[in-house]
Amino acid sequence: MSLLKTIDPNPSFAPRENVPAPGRLISGEPQFKTWAQDAACNETVHTGVWEATPGVTHSIKGETFEFCHILSGLIELTPEGGEPVVYRAGDSFVMKPGFVGTWKTIETVRKIYVTISP
Repeated sequence: MSLLKTIDPNPSFAPRENVPAPGRLISGEPQFKTWAQDAACNETVHTGVWEATPGVTHSIKGETFEFCHILSGLIELTPEGGEPVVYRAGDSFVMKPGFVGTWKTIETVRKIYVTISP
C-alpha cells in the first residue's frame, strides 16, 4: 500500500449520487455527486471530490472537521449568526467541528474535500 495518494479532480469512475438529507433542504433541488477516493486512519479520514448543483441547504458539521478546495463553481456559506462568505474556484476553507450555517450553491460547485471524524 502506498502512503502517497493523488486525488483526481475529474475521476473516471461513477460517483455516488444523492440529495440533501431530510430536514436539510432550504430551497432548490440540489443534486450531489461524491467520488470517494481514499480513507485512512481506521476510516476516520476521507478524501475525494464532491459536486453539487444550485440550491440552499443547512450545513451542520457536528464533530467533523472538513477542509475544502473549490475546483469550479460559486458558493456562499453563512455561519449561523454570521455574515455570508463567497468562495469560488481556487479558494480553500475549513469548516471546524460545531459549524452550523447555510450552504448556498450559486453555480454548480466541484470541490476536493478532506474530512476528519472522531
